[in-house]
Amino acid sequence: MSLAGNPRGAMPRILVLHGPNLDALGTREPEVYGRTTLDQIDRGLSSLAAELGCELECRQTNHEGVLIDALHNARDSAQGVLLNPGGLTHTSVALRDAVAAAGLPVVEVHVSNPAAREPFRHVSTVSGVALGVVQGFGADSYGLGLRALVGYLRRGAGQ
Repeated sequence: MSLAGNPRGAMPRILVLHGPNLDALGTREPEVYGRTTLDQIDRGLSSLAAELGCELECRQTNHEGVLIDALHNARDSAQGVLLNPGGLTHTSVALRDAVAAAGLPVVEVHVSNPAAREPFRHVSTVSGVALGVVQGFGADSYGLGLRALVGYLRRGAGQ
C-alpha cells in the first residue's frame, strides 16, 4: 500500500502546522497555555519523531492562507498532518475545506481544552474532517497526537 507515495514500512513524513498566535506560547496567557515555548514543543516533537522513526517538518504561521497552501502542498510531500489551527479552529470554513481537500489523515491538537473554555471555543470547524483530536494536555497534546498519527499510518491507514 502507498500513502502519498510512501510505501508501507517506509519512514512516514509528517507535517506539523501551528496556527495563529502559537509563536507566542510560553508567554501568552501562561495560566491557559503553560510556559512551554513553541521552540520547545518542536524540539520535543523532533526527538519523538526520531524515536518513532518518522520524518517531521514543523511550520508556524499567523496567516490563514499560508496554512491552506501548506495543506495543499502536503498532498505531495507528507503522509499525515498534525495541526493546531489556533483561533482559526472556531472560525475558518476555508481551513476546514483545505483539511478535507488534502486527503491526508490530520490530527487536530490543542494545548488547552476548548470545551472547558468560553462558549465560542466549543465548536471546531476542523474536527469533523480530522482523523482525531487531542486537546487539554498542555504541550503533551502534540506528542500524544504524533504518536496516534504515526500509529495510524503504521497500521496501514486504518486497514
